[in-house]
Amino acid sequence: MVTVIKNGIIITMENEKIIKGDIVIKDNIIQEVTPHYNGQCDKIIDAKGNIVMPGLINAHTHLGMYNFRNTNDDLKLMDWLNNKIWPAEAKMTNEEIGAATYLSCLEMIKTGTTCCNDQYFGFRENFDAIVKSRIRCLYTRCLMDSDDQGDKRFQEFENIYCQEKDKNYLITFSVSPHSLYTCSHEYIKRCSTYAKKHQLPIHIHYMETKDELKMVPKGALKPLLNNKLILAHGIYIENIKELQNKDVSIVHNPLSNLALGCGIADIVKYKKANLNVCIGTDGIGSGYSLNLFKHLPFVYLLPKGMYQDPSIITAFEVLKMATINGAKALGINNLGLIKKGYKADLIIVKLLDKPINNYFVALLTNNSEVLTTIVNGEVLMLNKKLKV
Repeated sequence: MVTVIKNGIIITMENEKIIKGDIVIKDNIIQEVTPHYNGQCDKIIDAKGNIVMPGLINAHTHLGMYNFRNTNDDLKLMDWLNNKIWPAEAKMTNEEIGAATYLSCLEMIKTGTTCCNDQYFGFRENFDAIVKSRIRCLYTRCLMDSDDQGDKRFQEFENIYCQEKDKNYLITFSVSPHSLYTCSHEYIKRCSTYAKKHQLPIHIHYMETKDELKMVPKGALKPLLNNKLILAHGIYIENIKELQNKDVSIVHNPLSNLALGCGIADIVKYKKANLNVCIGTDGIGSGYSLNLFKHLPFVYLLPKGMYQDPSIITAFEVLKMATINGAKALGINNLGLIKKGYKADLIIVKLLDKPINNYFVALLTNNSEVLTTIVNGEVLMLNKKLKV
């Protein structure tokens, strides 16, 4: 099937060049980007002069937390987790987690996210909800052994991985120890060994608070450094040299980190160290929203204030973090660019504030609405009407 998106202002993310024209999709792959396409097609989507760009990638979230929106209640992270969220989560049924996960997926589709990296405590029901939504996802079952349930959790992850690993093109897997302070050294090594054996990335919370510096022994991350590694938060990383020349990505979650009073990750420092930086919303409980377009202004503006230098980061660099850098972090090839041979995960965005003098800055700072969302060549939302 050939679909053509016509009359778009195309931001390919390959470079800062903007193309006015058409995108040709065959099945699930981008075939051509051209000023004007006159060939055969089965479906035409008229972008009507709006922006067409790669779908956003939410590189760290907890989809099952939909019912906990705005529950941080001015609490610090450990107080919030231990006294509010974890006790509430313990009472949730798998069916409730599945329903919450599906609502989270719909919110992402409506706001331009086409791919996410989910880490939560459910398994079959939330996995099925993600499949139903038809969004792209790096999936896992969160692992920890700070109680007597570590083996059980690992077995639950292994069961769903072995059952589903070859069934769905849109869902891949990570091994996800919750953190270095909820997992023993032996458990971390077990996760690392399993991930290496099955060539899976490791996804873990890392250095989210100053307290974590005290709780986690130096060198605790070492067993994971030969894995493909996704570090969520990374506000207080002191071992930058240890991470260089490794397959390490840091997921910046600015809204959640601000809401919980954790601090602000110095993504400029990480970028200068050639570490791959991408963007996440974190869970909706502390991150407020799964709409990445609400998070991106903070990614763009906080470094300018921290460094008192407006040139320290550009809007294009931030959009790269939310697209191609996210794809690199999640280990998904041919994603995050509008380019021949890349996966057709695309969104059409209408900018509401006029005039528009810089499309990249406008995407981060203007009022906007996502009109159409396409994942793997399939239209999941067309002109703001959901198809899932």
